Amino acid sequence: MEEFFENELVKKFEDMIENNLELYFDTEELEDIIIYYLELGDLKNAENVVNYGLKLHPNSIEIKVKQLEVLIEFEFYAPAKELLKELQAVAGESTDYLACCAKFYSNLGNPKKAIEYCKKAIELGEELNFLHNFIADECVNLEDPFTALRHYRLALEEDPEDEYALENIMACFIDLKKSEEAIQFLNAYLDDYPFSEIAWYEYGQFYFNQKNYEEAIKGFDYLLAINSEAVSVYSNKAVCLENLEKYKEAISVYEEMLELEFTKAFTFYKIGLAYKQLKQWVPALISFQKSLIEDPQFYLSMMEQSKVYEEMGGMKEALYFAKEALNLNENQVDYQKRVAFLLIDDGKLEESLVCLKKLIEIEPDRFYNWYAFAEVLMLLGEYEDAITLLKEGLKNHKRAELLYQLSNCYFILKQEKEGEVYLEKAKTLDATIASEMEQKYPFIKRK
Repeated sequence: MEEFFENELVKKFEDMIENNLELYFDTEELEDIIIYYLELGDLKNAENVVNYGLKLHPNSIEIKVKQLEVLIEFEFYAPAKELLKELQAVAGESTDYLACCAKFYSNLGNPKKAIEYCKKAIELGEELNFLHNFIADECVNLEDPFTALRHYRLALEEDPEDEYALENIMACFIDLKKSEEAIQFLNAYLDDYPFSEIAWYEYGQFYFNQKNYEEAIKGFDYLLAINSEAVSVYSNKAVCLENLEKYKEAISVYEEMLELEFTKAFTFYKIGLAYKQLKQWVPALISFQKSLIEDPQFYLSMMEQSKVYEEMGGMKEALYFAKEALNLNENQVDYQKRVAFLLIDDGKLEESLVCLKKLIEIEPDRFYNWYAFAEVLMLLGEYEDAITLLKEGLKNHKRAELLYQLSNCYFILKQEKEGEVYLEKAKTLDATIASEMEQKYPFIKRK
């Protein structure tokens, strides 16, 4: 990697541009510089090198093929198509040219044509790993995992350490629902390459997805033995332990993870959740607080802190942190519901209306949002507002509960006729809940 970023040819070219000079580079050198910029994703500089190269070597087929590659990367398909035709007679037996043709048709959404060009390139016997991966990717686009699997395996044969091919082989096995073949393949690969980190990771993930958490942990442990600084793997192992309800062990793994991380907020959050599962409220609270010290706007920890305070009986604190979390994520439905509940529990009914209103805006298809909103409006004596709300809710939810509420509002407002009409509709729709509704709303019981 260090050699990549300290490329002497690139430095020479950049110094030339900076000092407004004109130096000579042969075509091979220019190709290397173009490849450097393409791999870096720096298309503008790649284009500059192509233009300079064509100035030095106007008839170079190799530079023109690189020009074609740059045009395709820029998605300049009209000039790319013209250049593709121009080069066909002179570069038709070039692997790079055929790969550009494949990329051109792939980008245009024609995977079958792209595969044809890749197969022509394979006959030349170069870049076989790249070409088999390319064909496999196109087969995935064609929803043909069987053929994709064959080509990913051929790619892996060309380069046994190709992590991309290995990952996709496992993905194809899973798509084909061939779990037994997948693990047989992986075990055979690990016999040959026992220090492959990606293979042990795939082993762990395979058994994790099978819910065999003990075996998954073995895979992750092997990987950590090879590379003790693989930070994300600690998290995978800890999640396995959580699924086994071994929360103390999970906490220990997360604590190891903390030693390697730069950003620790999420890990402290996970530790807090594990303590919460153990009903160890004080350590849980401390962990969530540490998470918020790392990231004061980490709303997940704020809301969990609220839940812990509720468990400890600190309802004022529970409400405070729930509101803080909601301020940072106001479209989170569950947060709106929790704050509404805590406000109602604290007797702050009017304040809860803000959350209840937001809920029917975000989640209008959920009947209970309308029911709860109407309930609070009635508790506040806002019967006319409740009637307006219930009529709106009934447009989407033909529920007897809303009709019972509506009849109750009319009876309280002494609008007997309307009350009778809606009570009859409610009983017609669902008479089985009449007794329950009469207990909640005594005014309809008298009728």
